Amino acid sequence: MRVENDKISSLLHRLSVFEKLIIANVSIFLANHLLTFLAKLKSDYFLHYFELPKSSDILLSQPWSLITYAFVHYSFMHLFWNMLMLYFVGRFYVGLFGAKNFLPVYLLGALVGGFFFWMGYNLFPVFMEIDSSLVGASAGISAVLIYLCTYLPRTEVSFFFFRIQLMYIGLAFVVLDLVQLPASNPGGHLAHLGGAALGFFLAKSVNKKVVDFSFLTSLKNLFKPKSKLRSVYKNKNTFGNPNSKGLTKTEKQKKIDHILDKISESGYDTLTKDEKDFLFQSGKE
Repeated sequence: MRVENDKISSLLHRLSVFEKLIIANVSIFLANHLLTFLAKLKSDYFLHYFELPKSSDILLSQPWSLITYAFVHYSFMHLFWNMLMLYFVGRFYVGLFGAKNFLPVYLLGALVGGFFFWMGYNLFPVFMEIDSSLVGASAGISAVLIYLCTYLPRTEVSFFFFRIQLMYIGLAFVVLDLVQLPASNPGGHLAHLGGAALGFFLAKSVNKKVVDFSFLTSLKNLFKPKSKLRSVYKNKNTFGNPNSKGLTKTEKQKKIDHILDKISESGYDTLTKDEKDFLFQSGKE
């Protein structure tokens, strides 16, 4: 039994942060779906207290819902598209920057997206008569996506049969949310816009060296299990990379910042092979 637990622990340790978020969302969905089905209960019977309500009075009694709503999905298709988007956006982010700061951007995006929903439904007369609540991970996903599109605007990615710069993808997502706001699911679109605003602000602030993510490290560490692996395994990757050998932590971070600035100015394809290898190895550490 202990061997099996060690295998599961080792597997979870190897997963990236966005993969753990996907597992958490899917697990919550499956558990809720199964329990409510077996007990013949409404789908929101257990998770009702984790939705983000429009009512300020209810929100004061369940303030945790400003974050927990992002882990609640009732529709399979809602879950499927959100998790698919989280996978691709998370993989792209971690591939360029490593896992560092992904979780703070994601959770802050969910928090600000939730605030936009609550503020919009209590501030604009058109929404005041609507009794609604917010669920879904899309605000956090929007924050990460727009962060990427703002920080690396000229980086090109493949889109079907042609290549397109990230800034146009980000712009398209924001415009679509604005256009669809009066049509359907206004709460969801308000949350998307809140997450997008947070991602834009963080990317611009980091570019200008205004925001230091170090004060958010505690958020990331909540989801980071303690490793049982010996440090020799970690060092093995570092020594195998000639670009990082002998560099101090500060020197390595300066080199990463220089490479990311280069990507932001002229795109990922302009990096040399050594720079790509260095960025890849740094992302794994």
